[in-house]
Amino acid sequence: MAALATTPVRARVLGIPVNVSNDVFRDAVALHGAGGGQIVTLNAEMTMAARADPALGAAIEAARMVIPDGAGVVWALGRQSHRVRRSPGIELARHLLEHAAAVGWRVALVGASPAVMDQLRERLAHDLPNLQLVFSVHGYQPPKAWPGLESQLLQARPDLVLVALGVPRQETWIQALPQPRTGLWMGVGGSFDVWAGVKNRAPRWMGALQIEWLYRLIKEPSRWRRMLSLPAFAWAVLQERR
Repeated sequence: MAALATTPVRARVLGIPVNVSNDVFRDAVALHGAGGGQIVTLNAEMTMAARADPALGAAIEAARMVIPDGAGVVWALGRQSHRVRRSPGIELARHLLEHAAAVGWRVALVGASPAVMDQLRERLAHDLPNLQLVFSVHGYQPPKAWPGLESQLLQARPDLVLVALGVPRQETWIQALPQPRTGLWMGVGGSFDVWAGVKNRAPRWMGALQIEWLYRLIKEPSRWRRMLSLPAFAWAVLQERR
């Protein structure tokens, strides 16, 4: 019988590293205490993208923590006798925001559209009034603005940085920032849109059945090409284990 993971170790799914853990929040707080680092939320789509994109693959390889965000990754780990629960990145990021408000962490937000960022600031000020938001900027910046913004961000010395620039840009952007830097740095995809009230997550029952991907496809039919990576991922895992 597969053993329930109790301490974080690293496994690999199709050559891409992922932490084997059932308490990603605990591990993230511990990582902050150990000096911080990058957190990546790995799903099947990102796994396949990383195999085709060396820059994304390198960013994931360098990350201090890679959580099993997608059902496909959890399934693939199970085939290696690693029994873990799915850990959605949006939930970990929200728990970290709540923790930041409770313990006084300095928080930075980067990404999404100007309107979403404005709404997100308002929502967080209402929901988490003790949150110390020391830096926030939308993602639609001209190329020449980024070096200055990156310098301001690093000078703010945040404890938690959430980046919503989409995959693979958010992962490679974080990885390319100069060291040393402290705190937790995490790509969160479309989480800002959800928290700002612009988009909704899939219903809980769809999450329980691990078919959130179907909800996203129904809401955004243009994602169908990206969804082709899901059967390709499953086939590659089955072939690898043979």
